[in-house]
Amino acid sequence: MNSYTIYINRHIKFFFVFFILFFYPINSDSHPQDYIKFKTIEMEILKDGKLIGFSKYNFSYKDQFLEVKNETEFEVKLLGVKIFEIKSKSVERYNKNDLISYNSETFQNDKRKFVNLELNKNKKEFKIIGSSYKGNADLHNVIGNWWNHDLLQADSQISPLSGSIKEQVVNLIGKKNITVNNKTYFTEHYKLKSKDPSTPDNKKLDFDLWYNKEENIILKIVYNKMGYWEYNVKKIEKY
Repeated sequence: MNSYTIYINRHIKFFFVFFILFFYPINSDSHPQDYIKFKTIEMEILKDGKLIGFSKYNFSYKDQFLEVKNETEFEVKLLGVKIFEIKSKSVERYNKNDLISYNSETFQNDKRKFVNLELNKNKKEFKIIGSSYKGNADLHNVIGNWWNHDLLQADSQISPLSGSIKEQVVNLIGKKNITVNNKTYFTEHYKLKSKDPSTPDNKKLDFDLWYNKEENIILKIVYNKMGYWEYNVKKIEKY
């Protein structure tokens, strides 16, 4: 294996780890009914200022059941060569404010990842069958989807790509106006990090998030790892 191949493989591994940690940062204390009037939240994904993909959430609500479907796609190139590609779809379902199921399927350069999560009402816990974790999880855990502002109050998250569980710490940094897609919002700026400081660098959570109370959504997420990454809300549609 030559040095160029090793270099490419390291980048592929890096981008997949951070997609798991970043894109998909729901719990029993969540408030999904805050979103019953939402139809669509669409985000653009940029790396070093260049548009590389999208993440789109579609909401439907009927008889106190909320369903949120997500589709995400992006592509990373290095020296003109495509080294990393993500195509992911997921569906999460709530009865009132309780998560009852979550299912996702992701292809990373044609390698399949998945999560099948169900609420076990008798034991009051989640049952998870994932590509990297099979077992149970407490109801306080959050699946880290960026549409859900309850992420900002969560102590831990379940990776919706693989089902693994990660502890986190979220702190309020301050309040400021930011401009997203030519519109100015007053936001709260949060820092989300791994609880365990000894977590390996390539697996650490280390993100900045801006939340707007008026729209009740996270408008922007950024991080710095081998480039400057941004997830910006591009469009919001309501019923």
